[in-house]
Amino acid sequence: MRIGEVIGATTAEFTAECYELNCAPPLGSLVKIVDGGVDIFGVVCWSETESLDPGRRPLALGRDVESEEEIYRENPQLAHLFRTIFRALVVGHHEEESWYHYLPPRPGRVHGFVCVCELEEVRQFTHSFDFLYILTGAKGAVSTDELVAACLRSAAQAHDDRRQFLVGAGKELAILLGGELNRLSAILKRIGHG
Repeated sequence: MRIGEVIGATTAEFTAECYELNCAPPLGSLVKIVDGGVDIFGVVCWSETESLDPGRRPLALGRDVESEEEIYRENPQLAHLFRTIFRALVVGHHEEESWYHYLPPRPGRVHGFVCVCELEEVRQFTHSFDFLYILTGAKGAVSTDELVAACLRSAAQAHDDRRQFLVGAGKELAILLGGELNRLSAILKRIGHG
């Protein structure tokens, strides 16, 4: 399902603008840039709805209405004054029937289409836990531990045996974070409560 377009990209992350206001994919979900013969996969690590005019801040408009939908019905211009953007951390790519859990040779193209991954793609990509190496080392607007836990909770939905998937992920995290027991414990708790 196509949800937006790339508006900025590096080999390590990309930023996309959503076609629909307030419709960013959830934190931790797997998305991809469809870029010719290479699909670039990223984990959503941040999103924001902002004014198109940086000097203009939104005002509260709902005092006398019953619902949020009514605000937008009475003020149809709002859909054209704001945009929703999100950033995804690149965790791998797919090319010629092979899955790679490391950075692609080049960034996605600006205006490349961004899609939410189908369950089968999530299952295939997360069959290996090698992408966790990139996630656990990430720095950004959201806590890395929150991002890892959100990604694993989301990916588990694509697996028939969710518990087995999460146990395998926990074992891989124990190897990656062996010297950081407090951090490992915090992530495992967040995975278990998903």
